[in-house]
Amino acid sequence: MLLACRKPGLRPPLLLLLPLLGPLGPCSPGTPAAAAPADDAAELEFFTERPLHLVSPAFLSFTIDANLATDPRFFTFLGSSKLRTLARGLAPAYLRFGGNKGDFLIFDPKKEPAFEERSYWLSQSNQDICKSGSIPSDVEEKLRLEWPFQEQVLLREQYQKKFTNSTYSKHSVDMLYTFASCSGLNLIFGLNALLRTTDMHWDSSNAQLLLDYCSSKNYNISWELGNEPNSFQRKAGIFINGRQLGEDFIEFRKLLGKSAFKNALYGPDIGQPRRNTVKMLKSFLKAGGEVIDSVTWHHYYVNGRIATKEDFLNPDILDTFISSVQKTLRDYWLSLLFKKLVGNKVLMASVKGPDRSKLRVYLHCTNTKHPRYKEGDLTLYALNLHNVTKHLELPHHLFNKQVDKYLIKPSGPDGLLSKSVQLNDQILKMVDEQTLPALTEKPLHPGSSLGMPPFSYGFFVIRNAKVAACI
Repeated sequence: MLLACRKPGLRPPLLLLLPLLGPLGPCSPGTPAAAAPADDAAELEFFTERPLHLVSPAFLSFTIDANLATDPRFFTFLGSSKLRTLARGLAPAYLRFGGNKGDFLIFDPKKEPAFEERSYWLSQSNQDICKSGSIPSDVEEKLRLEWPFQEQVLLREQYQKKFTNSTYSKHSVDMLYTFASCSGLNLIFGLNALLRTTDMHWDSSNAQLLLDYCSSKNYNISWELGNEPNSFQRKAGIFINGRQLGEDFIEFRKLLGKSAFKNALYGPDIGQPRRNTVKMLKSFLKAGGEVIDSVTWHHYYVNGRIATKEDFLNPDILDTFISSVQKTLRDYWLSLLFKKLVGNKVLMASVKGPDRSKLRVYLHCTNTKHPRYKEGDLTLYALNLHNVTKHLELPHHLFNKQVDKYLIKPSGPDGLLSKSVQLNDQILKMVDEQTLPALTEKPLHPGSSLGMPPFSYGFFVIRNAKVAACI
């Protein structure tokens, strides 16, 4: 699942998240770091005897909110070669199409494409669709000018919780699937669970229309049914209990059983699993748990409408996720670094001493697909929530190993709210619409402490660590 903190305001679907970053001071590579004051030193402890967990190669993944379909013209943004390049950098990953609006979307196979969609497809008709040019410039400019007005419509629905039904066409499905396929992503499509018969069973007829179309196009898609069914009463005045929802999933699985593909089914996509939501989840799993491939739920650190910068620096809020998944999403560049440097074997790292909660440290085997690294290497990533610089000290047996530093900070005067990012003091930006920048390391002198300026985030690859669990 993608777990993301939402901010007020919506942008065209560039899939970027705000980083937990802050100002960083200089760090000179190639020379030993000066001894840190005792109060600023943080001794690390690693457990590397065996992996504690294995994460999917698709971790982390991301979502396109279903409200994009409120006006299908804006699906045309998915034809952007720049957007596809950015998404391809995060592959392998799941692309989830879902959200509150998903339960108010109806597939209409006879609906004509919007002018913008038709213009895009006509411009690509004689090309390899995955190597095609960008959106026609006049179409893209028109959509960008109109997006702020569409944003207001979406925000009004979101905040008032007054959703209206919208229809989407087969052309919109084509655009979404092509974007996922050309970006190396596996599409998860969330279907409308609020379509009900008079006796309150799920009406699967619209889903069958979509499945038939996807089958005719050989689209291999995974599925969800409903978004946060625990909130259906508030959103739509309809109450569905867990048992009924489980029966609905059984019906859906029967439909999928007729497909030539081995389609995965995920659910129930509930909100924060607590109190009544837990009761719904238990009832759902008892009734229909055997037909799903994975259980899904949504984790929210804070209320996105009233969240402050201080909330994102609060270790108590970060601790709310310990019992579920152990990594949050940052902005795009942070996500890209994670994908390139972090492998799927999870090890244990901790900070010795008191007040450990404000130094968040995580340890994995290094991603050996990176050409610079090999089996046995370690990747440490860390977040400093202190308002002073902290110096991380590796365990004694790793103290003299070569370490590559990847330290990120915001660029410009806006601090934590900056939209541009520096990696090792170099601004990260695309070379062109089809080329991502090099993510260049900064080697540290063996024996150096790992300096973490206030509110900073960094990755440190420990080379030639020769950790058996990573070989």
